[in-house]
Order: sequence, then structure tokens, then C-alpha cells
Amino acid sequence: MSGDAATLWPRVAEGLRRDLGVRTFDHWLKPVRFADYCALSGVVTLEAASRFSANWINERFGDRLELAWRQHLPVVRSVTVRGASAGAERAAILAQPPLPTFENPAPAANPALLGFDPRLSFDRFVVARSNILAANAARRMAMVEAPQFNPLYLCSGTGQGKTHLIQAIAQDYAAAHPTATIILMSAEKFMLEFVGAMRGGDMMAFKARLRAADLLLLDDLQFVIGKNSTQEELLHTIDDLMTAGKRLVVTADRPPAMLDGVEARLLSRLSGGLVADIEAPEDDLRDRIIRQRLAAMPMVEVPDDVVAYLVKHFTRNIRELEGALNKLLAYAALTGARLDLALAEDRLAENVRSARPRITIDEIQRAVCAHYRLDKSEMSSKRRVRAIARPRQVAMYLAKELTPRSYPEIGRRFGGRDHSTVIHAVRTVEALRVSDSELDAEIAAIRRSLNS
Repeated sequence: MSGDAATLWPRVAEGLRRDLGVRTFDHWLKPVRFADYCALSGVVTLEAASRFSANWINERFGDRLELAWRQHLPVVRSVTVRGASAGAERAAILAQPPLPTFENPAPAANPALLGFDPRLSFDRFVVARSNILAANAARRMAMVEAPQFNPLYLCSGTGQGKTHLIQAIAQDYAAAHPTATIILMSAEKFMLEFVGAMRGGDMMAFKARLRAADLLLLDDLQFVIGKNSTQEELLHTIDDLMTAGKRLVVTADRPPAMLDGVEARLLSRLSGGLVADIEAPEDDLRDRIIRQRLAAMPMVEVPDDVVAYLVKHFTRNIRELEGALNKLLAYAALTGARLDLALAEDRLAENVRSARPRITIDEIQRAVCAHYRLDKSEMSSKRRVRAIARPRQVAMYLAKELTPRSYPEIGRRFGGRDHSTVIHAVRTVEALRVSDSELDAEIAAIRRSLNS
């Protein structure tokens, strides 16, 4: 029977590799070998390279090892990991390749931190008015003390610091809770793993893994929109974590109320803690971020007028700003060109064009109301008189033409109207632009005002 169990270990190990992630598995469980299985007691014995590793694996992964083995051999009662004998341990150490050396060697790795980027820490997150609420809430979530608000929901457009904050939370939490189980995954990965578990009959393992987390961080929640079965599982996971006093952090590109296709119960859970917006970075924040980057490169000299040029033209998000700086620095370093304002204007012209701020529905409504001399509240009112209804239809049409928002999202911004009302407005205006030259000219004028 021990021989049969031995043949199962590679399959058990592969499942653990998928569940735990490649880096965590390779660091701790890849060196583990099958040692014995006693059919009488139902005990599986595995062997690690050292007693230290064995103790750590038993403490941290013991329950998960038992669950993984029972999926393949239900009669297993327990799994224990023992350290190799002194001679085998010494041989294993001697056989290891020499460790690489680093200019600034880090302290011994905490397994909870594997897979996280040490550069994305709180110390390197620049705080300003636009992100202070999110930054302070994130720090509270990582403290030893239980947070005042749970779950924490961080929302912003792309490239404004959500990923930096959840990485920082994970790393500070791991430092404060050395034995904690931390899971950071994208909502899309959550969905794919859920579907894979359903098809492979591994739902128990999937559920157990998530519910074992002391801190669960889900990134880009908008990607589970419309997936009913995934939402149901996420709802149960949140309920179990909250009941057990665990911590949950969620990020998305919009507030909970603006997520399309998300059922009310899930929206209620997500809104039940703290919803913290990260706004577009202001001039001062963008300037400080650039100067922080440059402070880490003392051999690089960037004139103040180049910094001002970057701050002025890359206003939408931090990622674009840093990308423009990197492009400029790389070009100067690889070509030997003098890094000055003329070089910045020449090499970043295309980036500047693509970085222009996107038009919002609110801006469209204001422009339409200014053109037709209406109060902005009429965009959401129930009044249907032609002098108000037609401009409202024009605004809906422009919202669909100039923003990436869906019909239901647009409808919500116009007094909670149904998506079918928005579709009707778009089609009506499209037809009128062909037959009504005056209306066509008015729409062209409004578009020019928005782009000016």
C-alpha cells in the first residue's frame, strides 16, 4: 500500500503547486519527498530537507497537505512531515548551489511575502489629498489591531496606486503577523480557479484554501461582473471571512454602486466596510513622485523644466507618468542624447497625445447644458418636454460616443434610466444627425467645446 501511495505524491504535489502558487511551492514543498504510508493508522509521512523546514511545513501547510492527500486517497487520516536524518540533511545542504549575493541583502524571507514586490511598500507610496483616505485606510488594515472598517474597498482608474496599496498591505500585514495566511489574487484568477475547481471536482479544496486566509486581497473586481455562480461563491467567501474576523481588501475601477451585473447582496457586503476612492493625481503629487524616482538615481540629472513638462502633460494616472519618465531616461542613456526640454518634447509627443484626459459623462452633461442653457439637474429629471428631452438625448448620445461606459452605466447617470431608454436616445440622435443639419452642427459645436 505504501508503494501505491508513493505514486500519488507527484499528483498531490502538482495540485498543491496550483493552489499555493509556483514560488511558494518551489520554496517550501518542492524539496519534500514521500517517505511512508501506514494503512493501519492512515498516516502519510513525508520528508523535508531539514528539521526546520519540516516544522515550518507542518505548522503552515499541515491542514492543506491532509486535504490534498484525501482528495486522492480518502482513507488518509493525517499527514506528517519529518526532517531528514542528520547525515542526509548535511548532504542536502552541501549539494545546494551557492546562494546569489545582493548589494542590499534582504532579511530571511517570510513565506507569506513570496510573490510580493518589496518595492511596492508604504514607505514608497507618496501620499497627497487625492489618495490620503485610501493610504491611511490601507495602513490600518495592515496593523496588528483589528481594523475599524472591514472590508476595505479601494477604487480608482487604472494606474493610480491600487496595486501598490494592496501589495503594501500584504507585506506590512505579513510582518505584523508572521504566521498568517495571505492570499492576493486577481478577480479574474478567482473566477478561473472557481470554474476549474467545479469542472475538476475540487470545490472543497478551493473553498478551504480561500477560507483559510487571514487576509484575502482581490484585485480588479469588475472582471467578475455578470458571472452569477462566481458571485455566489465570492459572497459565501466574504461571509465566512467576515464571520471569522478575517480581513478582506477589494479593488475595482469604480465604486460598488456602479458595478453592472452584480447582485444586491454582494454589493451590500462590499459597501459594508469602507469605500475609499483614489482620485486623479494632482500636480503636487505627480511632481513629488517624479522627484522620489529621481532621488533613487543620483547619477541621473533631469532639469526642472523637464520635470514640469512631465507634470503638466501626464495628468491622468501615475503609471503613464512613470512610463514617460522611463522612456525619456532610457532614450538619453542608450543614445547619449542630452536630456533637456527639447528632447522631452520630441520623444514624448505621441505619449502626450495619448495621455490627454478622457471625457467624462459629467463633463458631457455640463457642456450640453451650457450649450442649451439648461440647469444640469435636468439631465436626471423626469421632465419630458421637448426643450429638455432632446438635449438629454444628445447628452446620452455623446456619452456613448465619447466614453467607454455601457448603456446601463449611462442610464444610471441620467436619473437611473433603463438601458433601453439610452439605446433609443442614441438611435434617435443618429437618425436626426442625417436629416437635421442644425442639430448636427450643434453636436459638432459641443464636441469641439469638450475637446478644447
